Amino acid sequence: MAEMVGKSSSPFVTLTTFIYQLDFCMKSLLIVLLYFPVLGFSQQQQNLSIDDFDIKHYTFALELNDSTDSISGKATVSVLFKKARTDFSLDLSSQNKEGKGMHVSQVSLNGKSLSFEHIHDRLTIALNTPAAPNEKLSFEIYYKGIPQDGLIIEKNKYNDRTFFGENWPNNAHHWLPTIDHPSDKAGVDFIVIAPPYYEVIGNGVKLEESMLNAHQKLTHWHEVVDIPTKVMVIGVARFAVQHAGYVNTIAVESWVYPQNRLEGFSDYAIATKVLDFFNSHFGPYAYKKLANVQSKTRYGGTENASNIFYYENSVTGKGGIESLVAHEVAHQWFGNSASEKDWHHVWLSEGFATYCTHLYNEFTYGRDRRAGDMEADREDVLKFFKKSPQPIVFKDLPKNLVHILNDNSYQKGGWVLHMLRQELGDQPFWAGLREYYRRYQNSNASTGDFQTVMEEVSGKDLDQFFQQWLYRAGHPVIEGFWSYDSKTKTVNISITQNQKNQLFDFPLELGFEIPNQVLSRVEEVRINKESQKFSFTVDTKPTRIALDPNTNLLFEGKMKN
Repeated sequence: MAEMVGKSSSPFVTLTTFIYQLDFCMKSLLIVLLYFPVLGFSQQQQNLSIDDFDIKHYTFALELNDSTDSISGKATVSVLFKKARTDFSLDLSSQNKEGKGMHVSQVSLNGKSLSFEHIHDRLTIALNTPAAPNEKLSFEIYYKGIPQDGLIIEKNKYNDRTFFGENWPNNAHHWLPTIDHPSDKAGVDFIVIAPPYYEVIGNGVKLEESMLNAHQKLTHWHEVVDIPTKVMVIGVARFAVQHAGYVNTIAVESWVYPQNRLEGFSDYAIATKVLDFFNSHFGPYAYKKLANVQSKTRYGGTENASNIFYYENSVTGKGGIESLVAHEVAHQWFGNSASEKDWHHVWLSEGFATYCTHLYNEFTYGRDRRAGDMEADREDVLKFFKKSPQPIVFKDLPKNLVHILNDNSYQKGGWVLHMLRQELGDQPFWAGLREYYRRYQNSNASTGDFQTVMEEVSGKDLDQFFQQWLYRAGHPVIEGFWSYDSKTKTVNISITQNQKNQLFDFPLELGFEIPNQVLSRVEEVRINKESQKFSFTVDTKPTRIALDPNTNLLFEGKMKN
């Protein structure tokens, strides 16, 4: 392990590490346990070409009740055909042997029924008349069934029945006919009919809440901003709701179980402060509200667009979830609005949210807090590499999507952004992040797109940086040796890269601890060869020379004397 100086003793380091481990480890475990039967669909999605058409808007009219877990749905899907087509397909779960899944009873266009085939989780709709290029058509799909996944219907910790959308990563198709892939974004309306004692939260703004009769209430949520299906959800439960405040004109709300109303309002109140930080540093928030929701999500938090779902035990009345809130709120910019084009680039979501949380903590609690968080993340990355040496960006996706959720996507992705900040300097780095968000707001980007933006803003060629940190596995393994010549008052240092793969090119800070000096001296050298030597004039023999004293490099190694 590398020698370091200035290690933070903050108790928040353990908390921050826990937040990220909770988030991605719960996702990893649950995908293994719950999603393994549908991995064929996940792989099929990667081979799906949607270049011929684009979903412009979904309207989902859903009816929920307490007598059964079966839902009834009418989906109105607005499609823009880019090329002439005689048919097109949507993702929708077929019924399995246990009777779970969706049954489609009718598909229509302009009141006329269309032929369709619904097998192997694909709904293929035949057009009576071929669609012309640039023609926009609106289809109505009537269906019902018990969701296999995606909409979680179960009791909460207070034994109350709940319904929570859990679409991440590609589970929307279990209850909604969609293109269930992050590259195809669309606006959405949810019109939900449910028993009157339930409150309904959804994406966007609430247009209507009306009693239909003594036993049913209609709630209509409307989102005009294009969002990916992974964050397109509703939550239906008994809720206590508080308007926690405003950031500019953005309403911040807390939706919690009535039994822990005061504790939940207290714990989620921090979201207003967090939203204000990101809104002022990255650019305008893309949505009209931010609801923070106590839920039955299986994960630590799920970054649904404009309504974040937190695990139900996040509410304690003791606070302590600031980093979790920051991580999920950061996703509203990176992951929800500026979304990855494909799962190969998931670090653009998870790595960004990880580092944005560190940025929030740095500005809120100081640089020592950020350094401590980065040290903890570095340890996780080094441990992960020993058991799974792989790059951040996959050339080919694994058959099981669980393998893209790991310390590379989260912690190493965050480390890449931190090192990019050191490479460019604060002003170009922040300007680059803001330009990246501005350019890809409500759209999709790849790692190459992000590189292009940062090169344009900084004026630097970053190909070497991106290649070595994102497309190659590993990190520098450094061995340093230093000696002091009292006659010439010179410190002589040799640095060797010992990793098995290719050499890295990076700046390395050296910390000189000098007796009777309050501030240590820091020198920066450029390492780009297998072995290099450096000399520095120092009046007094240092007591210690540390590698990377300010925690700015992802590496492992040690310095000897």
